[in-house]
Amino acid sequence: MKFGIEFVPNEPVFKIAAYAKAAEEQGFEYVWITDHCNNREVYSTMSVLALATSKIKIGTGVTNPYTRSPVVTAGSIASVNEIAGGRAILGIGPGDKMTFEALGLAGEKPLAAVKESAEVVRELLTGKKVSYDGDFIKLKNVKLDFANPKKTDVDMNIPIYIGAQGPKMLETAGAVGDGILINGSHPDDFKAAAIQIKKGADAVGRNVKDIDVAAYTCFSVDEDVEKAYAAAKPVVAFIIAGAADAILERHGISQFSKKEIADAIVQGDFKGLNTIITDSMADRFAVVGGFDECMKKAKELEKAGVTQLVAGSPLGPNKEKSIRLIGKMISEF
Repeated sequence: MKFGIEFVPNEPVFKIAAYAKAAEEQGFEYVWITDHCNNREVYSTMSVLALATSKIKIGTGVTNPYTRSPVVTAGSIASVNEIAGGRAILGIGPGDKMTFEALGLAGEKPLAAVKESAEVVRELLTGKKVSYDGDFIKLKNVKLDFANPKKTDVDMNIPIYIGAQGPKMLETAGAVGDGILINGSHPDDFKAAAIQIKKGADAVGRNVKDIDVAAYTCFSVDEDVEKAYAAAKPVVAFIIAGAADAILERHGISQFSKKEIADAIVQGDFKGLNTIITDSMADRFAVVGGFDECMKKAKELEKAGVTQLVAGSPLGPNKEKSIRLIGKMISEF
């Protein structure tokens, strides 16, 4: 199994770059940078990371088709790829509905938007003129000049990963994605997802084994297990508050608990969340605990079909220490 790591660019860019360099030294193969309008801009952050590292692959985790035109996205990821010497990856998904509401965006036709964006970006990265008449995207003779193989020594065959969780998006991802980023930390979520991914892959004659299935986990590891759980619980709270009913039902979380958690978040009662979110809830929605426990959970995810484990926020109570601990896990896996 491969290992990736997620960073939210809510800290200075050069600090994120230092984390990425440390992750590269610890054996991580991928670094994923989130794309939120309230944080540092994702592609400029990735460019700094590209210059600070030499081997690790650098991806958006994830961007969306609404806040940027897919044409702009294609040019942005191609530019990062050139800076990184061919190490860029595009992660694209349907985005965050709460953010769209704040920005006055409708977020319509998410399945078409994601599928068509992936197709358009792939075409633009060939350097050819692209015309497209889709349900979401309409283009006429658009070209990404510098992606022409005759004008660059960098391979512009950039892998495209689809951020997916619901059954229809998972099916779409199985049809069009080089990889799939699934917000999940428990084997049950990936056993359920595998059915939909295979359905999408079979529909277009793809071999599902060619698709990198990435568990985009809430990850928290520390030698002090209590601190590891305390660090994970605020993130778990947000996951539960935004989870689909079918996922909550799978993990035995009631609608009452979801409302209680959501109310605490709205009120800013993060201290109270540590009481509301039980260790059992954290175990369903995070890879959390001491080194041995996290190693055990990682191996269970691998058995469930995960081919890349992405250690996502919060990593642990201390990022630098957690990066080293996960690095040890990588070396012993």
